[in-house]
Amino acid sequence: MSTPLRRLRAYLDMALIDHGILRHYWTSLQRISPQMWRSNQPGPGRIAKAAQMGVKTIVNLRGRRPSGTYALEAEACAKHGLALMDFSIGSREPPRKVALKAAREMFGTIAYPALMHCKSGADRVGFMSVFYLFAHEGVPLGEAQKHLSLRFGHVRQGKTGVLDYFWDNYAARHAETGIDFWDWVEREYDPEAMKSAFMSQWWANILVDRILNRE
Repeated sequence: MSTPLRRLRAYLDMALIDHGILRHYWTSLQRISPQMWRSNQPGPGRIAKAAQMGVKTIVNLRGRRPSGTYALEAEACAKHGLALMDFSIGSREPPRKVALKAAREMFGTIAYPALMHCKSGADRVGFMSVFYLFAHEGVPLGEAQKHLSLRFGHVRQGKTGVLDYFWDNYAARHAETGIDFWDWVEREYDPEAMKSAFMSQWWANILVDRILNRE
């Protein structure tokens, strides 16, 4: 963004292509613990406010990508002294074991307080809110799962419901055997089998994929 024209293109990309104009009116910002906030994709102004609130790290669950939105986010984080952690995770398939282990390491090393986000603030950040609260802070799973819900725009009947299915499967096995989460991940969890077993509903897929146009 070395020229005014490139900066204008970046803002247009964020506002129109990436639907940032909608996020101007609905941020989904919520503090889920004393050390963690969640939201949808923040623009430069919201990143500045996050810095004022004491946030030290932005966790970008969309991953590093060639877009105006990302360029503006990276620039704003650098300007306000925030660390930007790019962590890519999907919304329509169970997380890979390597991603779960990487998330554990990330939450154990980043500077807090932190704010994590995806695009819409519903699915990926909902899943990672559950993960953070349960696997990092030790919050009971049932309580943590409230952060992956329709309240935040998450539709569990669609393909994105595979994220709920992941937690429901572990909860069932824990209730049956008392198995520890990380033991379950190492010894029993099969992402491909879980993906094949999960069944979404057609109407919810239309809502999530075509009407809401979720990433």
